[in-house]
Amino acid sequence: MQTDIATRGDLELLLHRFYTAAFADPLIGRHFGGMDLEAHLPRITDFWASSLLRTGEYRGNLFAPHATLPLTAEHYGRWVQLWSATVDGRHQGPVAERAKERAQRIAVNLIRRTSGEDPATGGPGGFVPLSALLLRSA
Repeated sequence: MQTDIATRGDLELLLHRFYTAAFADPLIGRHFGGMDLEAHLPRITDFWASSLLRTGEYRGNLFAPHATLPLTAEHYGRWVQLWSATVDGRHQGPVAERAKERAQRIAVNLIRRTSGEDPATGGPGGFVPLSALLLRSA
């Protein structure tokens, strides 16, 4: 039986598994080239711990590290897919669901801010978040 995300340790294991998949991914892996995961992981864990476990550990600007990366809606869509699959493979519960929802909101906001694309409209190679599809069909 899978447990929910409850501790910083849970997040560290989840993030290691996610980044292993992301580094190997043919679409987004090249964007992680040169990233020292062990050096970067504590800060990423701080972000997710603050966001999901309400620890208040993250003090930073989520947008800044992503601002200059040449990422499109397709890249962020793949990031969300990998993140969601990783969460589903390890955890189940309200915090795990919040982790997936939060990743989707982050992706939508980063797409809008970095590329000017509107992810709700999709388009060639675009990313249409599940919530947008559900709203359209209602």
